[in-house]
Amino acid sequence: MAAEKLVLNIAGMQCEHCRRSVEGALKAVPGVRKVAVDLAGGTAEVVYEPAAASPEALKKAVVDAGYTVK
Repeated sequence: MAAEKLVLNIAGMQCEHCRRSVEGALKAVPGVRKVAVDLAGGTAEVVYEPAAASPEALKKAVVDAGYTVK
């Protein structure tokens, strides 16, 4: 199955530490291939394997890291 892309709108990211924290949380989800966090835009683009990861799991990882998914 082909990888899918999801763009998450994230509230609460204010600095480079925030960006790294969100990036690390998303990369820790099994099945995630690539993560690109745009601090200024407040988004995270995630490429993942739908057989191993779900949008809900990705959102939960961000919330568990202390941020809000809009």
